[in-house]
Amino acid sequence: MSVRNTLRAFPTLLRVGFSEAVAYRAEMLIWVLATTMPLVMLALWSAVAREAPIGRFGQSEFTAYFLADFIVRQLTGSWASWQLSFEVRTGTLSMRLLRPIHPLMAYAAEQMAALPMRILVALPVAAIGLWLVGAKHLPHSLGMWALWLLAMVGAWLITFLANVAIGSLALYMESSLKVMDAWVALFFVFSGYLIPVELFPSGLRAVTNWLPFRYQIGFGVELLTSGYATAADTLPFFLRQWMWVAILGGLTVLIWRRGLRRFGAYGG
Repeated sequence: MSVRNTLRAFPTLLRVGFSEAVAYRAEMLIWVLATTMPLVMLALWSAVAREAPIGRFGQSEFTAYFLADFIVRQLTGSWASWQLSFEVRTGTLSMRLLRPIHPLMAYAAEQMAALPMRILVALPVAAIGLWLVGAKHLPHSLGMWALWLLAMVGAWLITFLANVAIGSLALYMESSLKVMDAWVALFFVFSGYLIPVELFPSGLRAVTNWLPFRYQIGFGVELLTSGYATAADTLPFFLRQWMWVAILGGLTVLIWRRGLRRFGAYGG
């Protein structure tokens, strides 16, 4: 499985993955509908803010935040854990191992190939958000937009790598889905998905700043809604985000390689 073969095959993997995403668009629609919690939270927090602002958040700020929340969620989602767990359990992972492309690269291509379909969903929401709150909440410089794109790459990598690492635990146990359920529960609490992190008590916010979950969603949302005055303000957050990319990358490789030896030893 050489790097050269992988790079040559990657565009083809993206095309195949996109074709599958189009073919299974009903499943994609179900996935999108399952990630509409930010719109529910928008209704709840807007009702609360109708009486008085909460911190810096009035109704307009909550609208901008949760619409951005929905967009970021669409662009950074991953289902690799469930896919990997299923393929280990059914033995179909063996077929992937016979191909000249590393399975983890194939999973990455399949996840990335679905992005155009998700963007088609996110664009109308972005248009509605722009119409509702105007451009005042958006980044006002190309530099901040570039930082947002970088944060999106980091967020996608954290989500994908966490999914693969947890999915690879199926090589050690009967099912890794309970572990993924625990990760998702922590994600809901600490990522900024259901409540802006800056509304947390200061002690809890300090802890959240060092957890990976904020860098999956909240950090990107804050950048998209002008939550930082200058690029320098974002530096500590970028350092922690990419620290988690490195940690999860190393952990994924370790779990995968050792688990694969067990998989082969048991005749998987």
